Amino acid sequence: MPEPCDRAIRTLDLFAGGGGLTTGLSLARGLKVDPVSAVEFDLSAAATYTLNHGGRIEDGRVVGGTVYAGRIQDWLQEVEPLEVDLVVGGPPCQGFSTLGKQDVDDDRNFLWRRYAEAVKRSTPKFFVLENVPAFLTSPQWAVFQSELQSGVLTDYKIEFDILNAADYGAVQARKRVIVIGHHKDLPAPGLPRKTHEPQHRTLDEIFQHIPNAVDRVGLPEGTVTYGGVDRPGAFSTRELHFGRFYTDLSLKRFASIPAKGNRFDLPDELLAPCWRKHRTGTADVMGRLHLDKPSVTIRTEFFKPEKGRYLHPTEDRAITHYEAAMIQGFPEDYQWVGTREEIARQIGNAVPIPLGMAIGCQIHKAFSGCLEAPEEAETSRAA
Repeated sequence: MPEPCDRAIRTLDLFAGGGGLTTGLSLARGLKVDPVSAVEFDLSAAATYTLNHGGRIEDGRVVGGTVYAGRIQDWLQEVEPLEVDLVVGGPPCQGFSTLGKQDVDDDRNFLWRRYAEAVKRSTPKFFVLENVPAFLTSPQWAVFQSELQSGVLTDYKIEFDILNAADYGAVQARKRVIVIGHHKDLPAPGLPRKTHEPQHRTLDEIFQHIPNAVDRVGLPEGTVTYGGVDRPGAFSTRELHFGRFYTDLSLKRFASIPAKGNRFDLPDELLAPCWRKHRTGTADVMGRLHLDKPSVTIRTEFFKPEKGRYLHPTEDRAITHYEAAMIQGFPEDYQWVGTREEIARQIGNAVPIPLGMAIGCQIHKAFSGCLEAPEEAETSRAA
């Protein structure tokens, strides 16, 4: 049984992005987090992580923090092993995604191996891996399980399941595989208990506090230097309430779509040629978000209505970066660095903050030695 833990938990965040998972853990009740290291290849995301976890702006430069801004394979070769209590991370999931053709040879599908190597060398008590549901049916999942039996992770056992962020207080329906590993000498922490099922929070809880009108078109002015390059930023979440220019045709389409509607509500003269040929398919394309439900999954192109149900519930525009970040649960004073597209990736790829908080609460119980009895814990799959 782990000792009662009043000290901060030393964490290593791999494939850290803009820091969503670390932020969720940091906001978990009772859990003190010391993010001693993180690894992120995208420099703008690394700058965002730095500013929100130990870094600062000094003379126009992003400095401080503990982020290794580079490839995880280079980090494994260049950085001395660092002992931590908890390793977290979500290897890139594009190769598994059901939104596109799966590619079993995609290099990104094998980055989880680097994750496993990092776990082995960091000797944590626990680790958390996040990925898309399709990961569980991928060839790499089977290999990952074999590593637990006879490979680099033989000192660990895991519990896993597909969790919906809406069940844990997010105003967003977002399903993700959560794998929680524990050293075999420690009790299994279990998965977090659902707190908001079936009474999910609704989008109206967020949107009633956000102005309908955008502040401007495009990002605010301002740059910071990180990695020797000037980058847009730093912007608070609240400063991301900007729109974009739309064509007259797009504005006519938006105006023709009623509350809760989608492209199927458009008159023939406003249909794109490809939509005229295909009268079936997903109803989310150019759909309006529902105020009385959780949002659909916020992905990296949420500012493009043609990519999903990303039209504002009542306004004739896509949701803003501010609205998307609030749906994900980020604080209003969170600091962001990057272009419009880069910040959108950071927002869309993040683990929703409420889900991270729920995981953090469960990890806190494990470190504090106050886990629920097995029959009372949330049902999960184990390996």
